[in-house]
Order: sequence, then C-alpha cells, then structure tokens
Amino acid sequence: MIRTFSAERPAQPLSEVAEAAGLSRAGAPRVLLTLAGLGYVSSEGRIFRLTPKILDLCFAYLTSLPFWNLAEPVIEELVQQIHEICSASVLDGTDIVYVLRVPTHKIIAINLSIGSRLPAYCTSMGRVLLSGLAPEALDQVLSRSGLRKNTGRTIVDPGQLKAVIAETGRQGLAIVNQELEEGLISLSAPIRDRSGRIIAAMNVSGQANSSSPRQMLKTFLPPLLESSSRISAMLGRA
Repeated sequence: MIRTFSAERPAQPLSEVAEAAGLSRAGAPRVLLTLAGLGYVSSEGRIFRLTPKILDLCFAYLTSLPFWNLAEPVIEELVQQIHEICSASVLDGTDIVYVLRVPTHKIIAINLSIGSRLPAYCTSMGRVLLSGLAPEALDQVLSRSGLRKNTGRTIVDPGQLKAVIAETGRQGLAIVNQELEEGLISLSAPIRDRSGRIIAAMNVSGQANSSSPRQMLKTFLPPLLESSSRISAMLGRA
C-alpha cells in the first residue's frame, strides 16, 4: 500500500489506493487506519498521503547495511577525484535499488535518488549484481524481468544476456553503453563481503557526448576499482 504513493500520485482517495494495492474496499481502510495510527499516513478528508515519518523506515534499512558508513566517504572521495556521478545499489528481485548516490554539478537526463529502482538486466550495477547469482537464480530473475528494449542497443535476448553477465563475473566489472537510456554510459564494479560474496555494486555514470566507453574504461576504471576494493577490504575487517 505504501508503494502506491509516488511523485505522480502523492495524494489519493481510498478507492485509488485500494485499486492500486490490489485490496478490497473493505480491507483497504483497515490497512490505512493502521498506517495512520503508526504515523506513516495522514488524511485530509477523504484524501490520504504519506508523512515524513515514512523516511524512518528507509533510514533504518540504510543504516543496517554493512557497507553504508564505510562506502559513503569513499564514494564522495571518488566523485571529487573524477567529477562524475557515482552511486551504489543492491539487488531486490529483478531491480537494483539505489542506496547511495553522490552527484556532481553536471546535469544528466535520468533523475535518480536513494530508493530509486531500475531493471537489473540493462544497467551496469545490475549486471554486476546478477553476476553473483547462481545459474538457477539468474534464470529466475531474467524470466521475471519483462525484458524490453529501452533503446536500440538494449540486449533482451536471455542467452546473450547470460553470456554478458558471465563475462561481467569473469572481468569483475560491467560497462553498459546506452542500453537504459540514450546518451547514458555506466561503468560498475562489485562490493564484496569478507567471504567474497557480491553484496552491492558501485558505478560511475557519464554521458556519451563527452565520454566513449573506451575513454571511461581508461579514465574511470582504475579509480573505480580502487574505491570498490577499499570498501570491500574495510568490510572484511569490520
């Protein structure tokens, strides 16, 4: 029910909330009243909206992540060094969810923030995270992903995707050239826990009109890998 509220639908009547959440009109009021009693929802007449208290849930999750406090200053240093947007994400089902994002003064077309979700199959961080899955789990994720072409470059063939993801795992990096959005190039590396398991990914985002994939690999890959290795090493000592 909480997820029915968005930038497009910040305030909704009960009927819209019930329909979007797939609840009956009898069941929806009980859930809304519970959320209101906990302080997560407020009402103005028949219109409901989320309250700032909902951020407590987000902050509780973020601060529970093992790499949160370790990764943030490292990613901030990376942004100061390369002057490009850097982010970190985790895998949730078929999507990546942004848990850190450090911008620059540059404007980039796609507007993302902490909590934003993107499909894993066509993003560099997604492919890094998918490369850490067992073959059966990867097949399940891809089968549920609703593969579609966002641009003319988007890979949607499952066999080709699995080959690209396998190569990502071998190389320990992923670069995606305008598969999510025209003009957007992204380079990613894994963050690993002490057992070597991939628990997150971090990336550098650039624009195709200023950086080619080859230029990004030459300029940004060394500092990106150094930063991801630092975070992984700190996790190993934590």
